[in-house]
Amino acid sequence: MRLALDLAGRAGTLGEVPVGALVVVDGEVAGRGFNHPIGSCDPTAHAEIAALREASRKLSNYRLGGATLYTTVEPCIMCLGAALHARVGRLVFGAPDPKVGAVAELERLRGSGAMFNHRLDWLGGVLAAESSALLRGFFEQRRTTRAETVS
Repeated sequence: MRLALDLAGRAGTLGEVPVGALVVVDGEVAGRGFNHPIGSCDPTAHAEIAALREASRKLSNYRLGGATLYTTVEPCIMCLGAALHARVGRLVFGAPDPKVGAVAELERLRGSGAMFNHRLDWLGGVLAAESSALLRGFFEQRRTTRAETVS
């Protein structure tokens, strides 16, 4: 998770929302990613998607069974869907995301009878304080910069 936090910091220095992600298979990092949708003009360029893409290319397989996806923030519906389609075995995330985080929503869907062809285990709150601090600092700086620009 510390490596994911380093990747998140890299995104922040580029002016992107600071989120970082890793895919680990058999104890080895197979994929890394950080948010870069603004710089790449790509709405799918989230940290998790980048890490999943790199791992899939490296392993020459779009199925990542047995892999663990580490991400600094609870994934959105797009990223969680990609992890499910890739058959990721486990998700570990830092800070919860009450606005767009999809893990709790996925559990609600399952609880109401929705059927999915894959399940993944998940654990949230790992280094959540550090992940939250990165996000808070980024958005505070952004608000300060905007306020200075307006005045």
